[in-house]
Amino acid sequence: MTDSARSLDAPSHGGCALLLVNTGTPDAPRSGAVRRFLARFLSDRRVVELPRALWLPLLYGLVLPLRSPRSAHRYRLIWQSEGSPLRVHSSELRAALERELCGGDSHPQLRVDHGFLYSAPDVGRILDVLRDARLQRLLVLPLFPQTSGTTTGAVYDQVARALRRWRALPELRIVAGYHDDPQYIAALAASVTEHWQHHGRSYLLISFHGIPEACVRRGDAYADQCRETASLLAAALQLPARQWDVSFQSRFGAARWLSPATAATLQELPRREVRAVSVICPGFAVDCLETLEEIALEGRALFLKAGGERFDYVPALNAR
Repeated sequence: MTDSARSLDAPSHGGCALLLVNTGTPDAPRSGAVRRFLARFLSDRRVVELPRALWLPLLYGLVLPLRSPRSAHRYRLIWQSEGSPLRVHSSELRAALERELCGGDSHPQLRVDHGFLYSAPDVGRILDVLRDARLQRLLVLPLFPQTSGTTTGAVYDQVARALRRWRALPELRIVAGYHDDPQYIAALAASVTEHWQHHGRSYLLISFHGIPEACVRRGDAYADQCRETASLLAAALQLPARQWDVSFQSRFGAARWLSPATAATLQELPRREVRAVSVICPGFAVDCLETLEEIALEGRALFLKAGGERFDYVPALNAR
């Protein structure tokens, strides 16, 4: 049985469930599949806050026709034999957590699932299955360590939308974020240390997914949480200020986004006599297009073309 099929099997009893939630992924590295995914993703008001009358004609008339083929090509560069890296790693993470949490007799009624916001397995459909199983307690863990309305907010929206169909409501908890959790920081530090043991120490660039600056002005805590995560990680590694930096990637559209930009930083580092760099992306719980293509491939090319000599990508924590 595939992991996604297992996610839709109703448990034989009520009890407790842990639901991991991530953004989602196209079903295939083809333009049509990418277009369907991007249409769901970019039409969410949490993701793009422009007025619908302005944004939707632009989305369907210009953005999707142009972006879908380009993104499909990028997906083909990192696609695995088992499928999308994000889907593969998410399934492995779910299975690893299930073994960790349900391996003994302490939680005999705990079910571990994962769902996506904009693709299958759909969060709403997973919750419908749990509703039919008369679930009593639900813990939702968005796989976004740093909280943002653009990501974690969408999880709240979709969970609330699904719970409107419930009559017997479960006890509910949603983890808003874990950007400064000591074990999360320790795991990040251990992953960097392990990587350096095999590849050698180098300058550390800590890259996070960006958001528009307008989100921060409206009260989004994401930027501060990213910088705090970076500072805690650098402290755990005992890095002086001259040996690390923080940046923001994945810009989209013409609005001003958080800075400095990762791409520009990678091009600038060789001019600052940084010849070797390691890049880690702590905002991504599992590896995906934004880490494996944007950073490990495109970022590497930018750095080496600018005069860098060694580029290393530190993998996401994934199921480790």
